[in-house]
Amino acid sequence: MNKQDADILLELCRKPHVNQRELARETGWSLGIVNKALKNLTDAGLINADGSISAEGADEVERCRPTRAVILAAGFGMRMVPINMTTPKALLMVNGERLIERLIRQLNDAGIRDIEVVAGFMKDQFEFLIDKYDVKLIVNQDYGLKNNLHSMALAAAASEKRARRSGTGENVYIVPCDLWCDENPFRRNELYSWYMMADSADPDSGVRINRKDEVVRLRSGENGQRMVGISYFLADDWAALKGRLLEMDKDHRYDEVFWEEALFPTGQDRMEVYARTVSGESIVEINTYEQLRELDSGSNHLHSEAIRVIAECFGVSEREIVDISVLKKGMTNRSFLFSVKGDKYIMRIPGEGTDFLINRKQEAAVFKAISGKGLCDDPVLILPEKGYKITKYLDQVRVCDADSEDDLRKCMKLLRHFHEMNIQVEHTFDIFAQIDFYESLWEGEPSIYTDYENTKKKVLELKAFVENEPHEWSLTHIDAVPDNFLFYQKDGKEELQLTDWEYSGMQDPHVDIAMFGIYVFYDRPEMDHLIDIYFDGKASDRIRARIYCYVAICGLLWSNWCEYKRKLGVEFGEYSLRQYRYAKEFYRYAKELIEKIK
Repeated sequence: MNKQDADILLELCRKPHVNQRELARETGWSLGIVNKALKNLTDAGLINADGSISAEGADEVERCRPTRAVILAAGFGMRMVPINMTTPKALLMVNGERLIERLIRQLNDAGIRDIEVVAGFMKDQFEFLIDKYDVKLIVNQDYGLKNNLHSMALAAAASEKRARRSGTGENVYIVPCDLWCDENPFRRNELYSWYMMADSADPDSGVRINRKDEVVRLRSGENGQRMVGISYFLADDWAALKGRLLEMDKDHRYDEVFWEEALFPTGQDRMEVYARTVSGESIVEINTYEQLRELDSGSNHLHSEAIRVIAECFGVSEREIVDISVLKKGMTNRSFLFSVKGDKYIMRIPGEGTDFLINRKQEAAVFKAISGKGLCDDPVLILPEKGYKITKYLDQVRVCDADSEDDLRKCMKLLRHFHEMNIQVEHTFDIFAQIDFYESLWEGEPSIYTDYENTKKKVLELKAFVENEPHEWSLTHIDAVPDNFLFYQKDGKEELQLTDWEYSGMQDPHVDIAMFGIYVFYDRPEMDHLIDIYFDGKASDRIRARIYCYVAICGLLWSNWCEYKRKLGVEFGEYSLRQYRYAKEFYRYAKELIEKIK
């Protein structure tokens, strides 16, 4: 049965005994195609001569009936900043109803009650759905590291387990959590697998619908169509898709890939399922604060403290804050871009658990100390009690390329210039105290590393050397990593500044050199090259040994920090492991060099 025949049979299930013209109007197919489909269905024994569904046709409809749904709700929903600091996107209230509850209700109305929700970010907030709707929760622990292909793989693994147990397949709806559907998109009857597309254009989409009602990748010069994301799979197609999802999930190349990539078999530019086209106005995807404001201006979730602070700062109404978009998620904070009166700004919002990690009053003191010194733009607003910070947006910004010799030399020149200013503040950044502090935040739980105690003991052996070596303390950035060196355009010239001063305090400035290298995973030769650039090739073995010590010490510091963040549900993958390796490897390098210079 082809798609046209299936559409006609579905319409006959919905409205028996309709005539050909009504079928053409409801399905969108021409009268000629309708007549041909009716003949095909009659010849196949799926409908009777009077157009009613035959017993064989009823069996086919029953075989293809939806049996289960999977709702994908694990992600950060980063574009919903500042809303998603307290509420997962799926639980946004729109027109008096939570997004995910509306989708569940619409699935229930279509007869589907076997529903799984894949949750991750703020997963505990989804628990009430179990009692209220009898849904099942699948927890995606890696939501911070992987895209939604991993969520789909978890659902596929659960489905495979059921299939082995029952010996039967499943006809499944896949549903994104961020959709507001004006009319119910789910049906009691389905006859083929499909992926839902809107009839509206989308410049960010990489696919379109061709004349055969297939979803195909764009070729050069073609315009994309909006991908809605709801999809339906008959048991055989779902079984094939599950296999691809599970295989792709094992390959780290797909960690940041959307699950739809699995719909394109290797080497093909066409999805293996048909397109189902809907009106772009009937289904709204809510990805941003402004989209929610447009759909439901009375939503309680629009009452964001961050937005109110911006309005008060600039003396404008909340409606005048526009062009809100999320920036790259930082390791400590979330930031978003916005415009007021034609000018662009960035607002920083502290991330999970940062109240324990950063003293915002000390950060404000640092900005006061560096104000007017050309190291960075002075904040438009800084609220120490909340951790909010507003800064002017820099045009055409790029961060330091740690593999570029020219960038390294410029960044080390700025770093050394800053250190030579010998700026003084009243607070220090005590690395060893911070190591213990981050460890204390584990609340008695052991380290994930079995040899942690021995590694820490060795790192602490380096304390005496770094403290006894002659050095001058001054304001040190502490987080002087390549991503915090910003190249930007000003008056037609490329300028450079250093941003993110929230960890800054009095310390040995050589710590900043170590921090730069460990962030980008420099090995020993690369670290030595960085040291040579900073010191113009004049670093003594004693200085080099001290920096080696700081690499080991700071590696343990950030490893402990990562372990604390991990307990909050925020994973940093390779970064965490590499920091721990620095603690062990550069301890050995430091000890070897210290022995040499004695």
